[in-house]
Amino acid sequence: MLKALLVGVFLFFVGSVLGWCIEVLFRRFFTAKKWINPGFLTGPYLPLYGFGTVGLYAISLLPVNTGRAWLDAIIIILIMGVVMTVIEYIAGLIFIKGMKIRLWDYSDRWGNIQGIICPLFSFFWLLVGAFFYFVIDEKVIEMISWFVNHMEFAFVVGIITGVFLVDLCHSLNITAKLRKFAAEHKVVVNFEKLKETIYEKFVEVKDKHPGFVFPFKHLDSLKERIIAVKNNFTSSEKKNRKDGEDHGDEQK
Repeated sequence: MLKALLVGVFLFFVGSVLGWCIEVLFRRFFTAKKWINPGFLTGPYLPLYGFGTVGLYAISLLPVNTGRAWLDAIIIILIMGVVMTVIEYIAGLIFIKGMKIRLWDYSDRWGNIQGIICPLFSFFWLLVGAFFYFVIDEKVIEMISWFVNHMEFAFVVGIITGVFLVDLCHSLNITAKLRKFAAEHKVVVNFEKLKETIYEKFVEVKDKHPGFVFPFKHLDSLKERIIAVKNNFTSSEKKNRKDGEDHGDEQK
């Protein structure tokens, strides 16, 4: 049981770090076109990918045996895509409903649900599942085998877990301030847009990079920064708010 737990934690951190690297590059070359530290944590890890990696590994162990290898692969990959989409939806919903923070926004994507998931990125999750199944799965098994045979490495995993928990507490403190502001102004803060705007504002005023690891530390108060970008809630929420105001005007 202890070994299974340690293996799960080990996979969680491996997936979290690799996912963080992917998101950094994706934002730099495809979306923000800047070096933005993704996610709500400070360190180089994204828990969504960590949980996803654990989930993908668990799914790959499912006893699917139809007698046709190609059909087995399709079933496993489809399950992976669905599970990853569900994980993404649950994570997004927790932050939006519980913390009033939107970590990503698919509101402008076709077929999106609450701006949290959409067919395009569900298709990407299918591709990730296929890549894991055909390319990574055996390497993950080899990595786990090495880890089990070198349990002294568990000490390192423990240290990493400790650092992660400290980071989590620090980041939750920041998100608590964001949540308070969002509740007062009845908005959902777009976390990534907030980081991008801070970057632009700081470069404009200070003519230097605002900080990749700690993007919130340079100005005097987080509140000032949030107020400067208080319109950073999603396009769909802006539309809903405008529609509500228009409806109110009509009633008057």
